[in-house]
Amino acid sequence: MSRDAWTTADIPDLTGRTALVTGPTLGGLGWFTALELARAGARVALAGRTPDKLDAAAAAIRDEVPGASLETLVVDLADLASVRTAAAEAAGLGPLHLLVNNAGIMATPYRRTVDRLESQLATNHFGPFLLTGLLLDQLVASGDGRVVTLSSQMHRVARSAPLGDPHERRRYSRWRVYGQTKLANLLFTFELDRRLRRAGLPVQAMAAHPGFAGTHLVVNGQLSSTQGRVASIMDAAVRAVSQPAHAGAWPTLMAATEDLPGGTYVGPSGLGQGSGAPGIVGATALAHDEMAQRRLWELSEKTVDLTWP
Repeated sequence: MSRDAWTTADIPDLTGRTALVTGPTLGGLGWFTALELARAGARVALAGRTPDKLDAAAAAIRDEVPGASLETLVVDLADLASVRTAAAEAAGLGPLHLLVNNAGIMATPYRRTVDRLESQLATNHFGPFLLTGLLLDQLVASGDGRVVTLSSQMHRVARSAPLGDPHERRRYSRWRVYGQTKLANLLFTFELDRRLRRAGLPVQAMAAHPGFAGTHLVVNGQLSSTQGRVASIMDAAVRAVSQPAHAGAWPTLMAATEDLPGGTYVGPSGLGQGSGAPGIVGATALAHDEMAQRRLWELSEKTVDLTWP
């Protein structure tokens, strides 16, 4: 790519294309991603856990983009049954050009889901893995599908891939597990893109990370709430040292709309990849370990009871 730094002005006309974005909470990375896709003319399905929050997100997008073509889809990625129900409903969208696996939780207290999975790994990896697999036929039907999955610089702290029995209780460190889930996002992306190419399917898999973006994710993970005095103080501290959420969405938008080879990883180009214009970035050697990629894929298929592609 021999030109100036990428900006949202580089997003092409997306009229006639359909995108599904998970985790579109108002003011967050997913919301800004959905906003710019809608601004470019895409029909955007907002997929999240709470109908009221989905309605608020849609209303705020329409305030910015009158006449935006929006759908809402209720899904709890931590609940595999909910993912299956949502995917069945999403079939009504028809061919799908873009799936953005944006939703995630960060460094939350230990909790097991209804499927007996640790909540961070369930929400950040197994849920998106299942959703992507169930939507694959619609992505293929578009003739030009793309999957963008959000990782993080925190993938660099992971010393190993999460390849153990996901139903087994083990010593829990919230930041260690978060880093493993972000490593899992990259292992999934690289393995998915290789499998898609091997199968000759017209779908690409990309990954992106937002740098250090000023969202509520850190506060919500630590306090399980964004309300109250302590949350407000922590939130203000995060925002003071981070880039705004809309800038954190730029790498996702570049990965979603730029002409790039499959398996590309996009992040901020500034110091330490914390902020700045988006560009192609590198990942750890562990993220590129093909054996770890394959083993995580096979483990994930068994865990969610879906073999694909």
